[in-house]
Amino acid sequence: MVLRSSNILPEATKSNMGKKQSRKGKHLISFFAFIILAPLLICGCGHFNEGSQAKLTFIEANDFFSQGNYKDSLKKYEQIIEKYPAAGDRSLFEMGIIYAYPGNEQKDYQKSLKCFHELTKNYPGSEYRKDSELMMFNINNAIIKDKTIAAQQTQIEALRQDVQSRGNDNNTLQNKIEALEQEVRNKENEIIKLQKEVYVLPKGPADKILIEKNERRLTLLSKGEVIRTYKIALGGNPDGPKERQGDNKTPEGTYVIDSRNRGSLYHLSLHVSYPNEKDKKRAKQLGVSPGGDIMIHGIKNGFSWAGDLHTEVDWTKGCIAVTDEEIEEIDRLVPNGTNVEIRP
Repeated sequence: MVLRSSNILPEATKSNMGKKQSRKGKHLISFFAFIILAPLLICGCGHFNEGSQAKLTFIEANDFFSQGNYKDSLKKYEQIIEKYPAAGDRSLFEMGIIYAYPGNEQKDYQKSLKCFHELTKNYPGSEYRKDSELMMFNINNAIIKDKTIAAQQTQIEALRQDVQSRGNDNNTLQNKIEALEQEVRNKENEIIKLQKEVYVLPKGPADKILIEKNERRLTLLSKGEVIRTYKIALGGNPDGPKERQGDNKTPEGTYVIDSRNRGSLYHLSLHVSYPNEKDKKRAKQLGVSPGGDIMIHGIKNGFSWAGDLHTEVDWTKGCIAVTDEEIEEIDRLVPNGTNVEIRP
């Protein structure tokens, strides 16, 4: 899972002063982003971690969870929400998982639902929103089934006592007990199945990569379902399809992932099969070389600290750039041979 950051610009009021302030806010954001990213832009062709301390706190929280120390793990996530609100969606998602985790003896479905509800309410654009809604649906189902089991177990115990009080083998009552016991077992199996569905959220593999240049968005799909989305940076001259070597344009068309380089100067890279036949034909008509070496890659080695801020400016030479953490996830989810569609 990866976190996203977004630019929150002042909402323009009806007055001219409000409009001027809004434009000023946009200019300031672009200016500061440029200053911070200047070393990266100079060097040419992840996610902006909330800071090294926030990253360390996430690691500590995960370590506590792995050790079965759910109480201290929850405390760490609460600290992150307090100190690094931009990472609040991820923290709430992880806390919701812990509260609903079957191995947690202090499991509390209501607290879990509260975390997921708060995430979907306060972070409507979060990449964790869809998974949180799925979690809430399955947890509510589990709560209903838990209540049904409790009621049936109470009924079973009452029937047992009735049998014992009569002091005889009442076949009718015994059959009812056995039928109810079987129903309880069936419900328990349904809960186990639900829990497996909850904790095995869609993770791929992807069968298609969709890149939308205008939206600066890369989407991984599996059988038509979206499994991940990422904010991207493109070539320094992003408008229109790539035509020739050195034009700093990102291609447009249909390709495949045909290889990858885990020793890349840009952390890790997946090679896109540009140029295709259409690209070659266009370049031949223009009397130029179509170029090549189009990759989906991370941030230049030594500049991973830029994180999500790298997307404030199109800085590659025609490639598609994500953060180092994101390219590692894409590498795991995308096998060679995956279709790549690049739209304007």
